[in-house]
Amino acid sequence: MKHVKIIADSTCDLSQSLIQKYDISIIPLMITLGDKSLKDGIQVNPQQIYDWSDQTGETPKTAAPSIGDVIDILTPFVNEKRPIVYFGISEAMSVTCNVLRLAAESLDYKDLYVIDSKNLSTGIGLQVIRAAKLAMKGCTAKEIIEDNQEINHKVRASFVVDTLTFLHRGGRCSAVTALLANTLKLKPEIVVTDGKMGVAKKYRGNQKSVILKYVKDLEEDLKNADPDQIFITHSGCSDDIIEEVKAYLMDFNRFKEIHVTQAGGVISSHCGPNTLGVLFISK
Repeated sequence: MKHVKIIADSTCDLSQSLIQKYDISIIPLMITLGDKSLKDGIQVNPQQIYDWSDQTGETPKTAAPSIGDVIDILTPFVNEKRPIVYFGISEAMSVTCNVLRLAAESLDYKDLYVIDSKNLSTGIGLQVIRAAKLAMKGCTAKEIIEDNQEINHKVRASFVVDTLTFLHRGGRCSAVTALLANTLKLKPEIVVTDGKMGVAKKYRGNQKSVILKYVKDLEEDLKNADPDQIFITHSGCSDDIIEEVKAYLMDFNRFKEIHVTQAGGVISSHCGPNTLGVLFISK
């Protein structure tokens, strides 16, 4: 029996080293800069997005991959008759999962299973790596899906944004809210719940002090986190901030793997630079 193939979309924000280590294939979402439609992580990176957004005062549009691109990525594994388990960005945020279903229908392939992660960024990545580890152990698609059903709702994804400018440009908050928050140096904590983003706490101050306060506020939740892995995911924060957060997590002497990864183009285009989150699975 061939091992189950794990596939995710580019919003899972996994590093190339993790993608290669766990034999994960990535389907890029699309990012539109003006009249150019580009593949996330392949034809455009976050810095190019920030530069374009600053020059134009606009936020890029993001879209699901084309069914043609998805079919091209799936076809080699379909030809090998490998079972495929796909993890996609929350269906409350994107139609990408449905594009995968349509591609499977077009290929007339019954052994592809679509999982709504109900999450974004490494809130997806946590699920993907867990599934990939099971696939490497020889678990079936059914076993991987059943495992995900046990932990899907236990994924804790949150992050603190440095500026509301990008969320405003993307239509996710009003101009007045963005202006007041930026003027007062308010930094909201965005939390993913049931596949949707919402504001939890609101911090105030410079981004370094805010991030360290946010991480320390997670202390009780971190004590109950699954010890296998935890992510520090950021959109271009300074090395000293990242190292302080990592040192704080290491002091727990709990986590087997502390991954540091940078958000890709889709996530970065909505949250803007200097965003940081700590993501994990609760026990």
